[in-house]
Amino acid sequence: MKDITKYQGIIPAFYACYDENGKVSSERTKALTKHLLGKGVKGLYVGGSSGECIYQSVQERKEILEGVMEAAEGKLTVIAHVACNNTADSCELAAHAESLGVDAIASIPPIYFHLPEYGIARYWNDISAAAPNTDFVIYNIPQLAGVALTMPLFKEMLKNPRVVAVKNSSMPVQDIQMFKAEGGEGFVVFNGPDEQLISGLAMGADGGIGGTYGVMPELYVKLFDLCKAGNYEAARKIQNDADTIIYAMCACKGNLYAVMKEIIKIREGLDIGSVRKPLPALVSEDMEQVKKCAAMIDQAIKAC
Repeated sequence: MKDITKYQGIIPAFYACYDENGKVSSERTKALTKHLLGKGVKGLYVGGSSGECIYQSVQERKEILEGVMEAAEGKLTVIAHVACNNTADSCELAAHAESLGVDAIASIPPIYFHLPEYGIARYWNDISAAAPNTDFVIYNIPQLAGVALTMPLFKEMLKNPRVVAVKNSSMPVQDIQMFKAEGGEGFVVFNGPDEQLISGLAMGADGGIGGTYGVMPELYVKLFDLCKAGNYEAARKIQNDADTIIYAMCACKGNLYAVMKEIIKIREGLDIGSVRKPLPALVSEDMEQVKKCAAMIDQAIKAC
């Protein structure tokens, strides 16, 4: 049985780091990597939704992953999301990720055209074949991808020995239990929705990959440790605090990632830029709410 301990824990979805002109910044990418490493997280999920991957070129995504790998220095589990909306570019990113020594690659299904399940399976297996020595993680996020990971498709993908995990961002917590049961001993399932991490862990998730982890990693690391110790009452308090903060951040006009990047700048003095169009940047009237959210995070961390 494979050692899955490297996938057990809190894995923030890495934010895209831009310079003042909106270009990918290797320097800021490395700085954010080192910052999160110092917060005690298990690893990083690079190039996913939080990384604004669909708005970046193949070359930019390579540069970001290279910066992360250099700064991580082998001290973090790194999962590289490599999906593009065509097979050739996805395979190119997969091969590049393997050449850098990532722990795993991941992929959503192709978006826009609704492909038959055999077409999705072929897409994923083609990507996996481009990185034949690297673990493969299925990213199930039906609310954005437009297609769900069904049990027949999952069973088909389990024929590929490189498929070791599902990043499950569907809302029903029951899906975690189903994928764990069908995947068998040693198969990994990550909880995706940040707002229900405690529920996902209770249902058997091995860890969590989340978009808000990077702005308040202390809360999620503590929540995970409490759940592993069986102290769900204390964990529930932290989950409630995190959810309240998430709702407050979503009250801004600017995109959630823009909000979180500004909070990191306020709380940590770390400037990683804004977001890439067409994602809405912060507007001046957001700043009072952003500062309020930063204070809420400080208070929640002190309380836990």
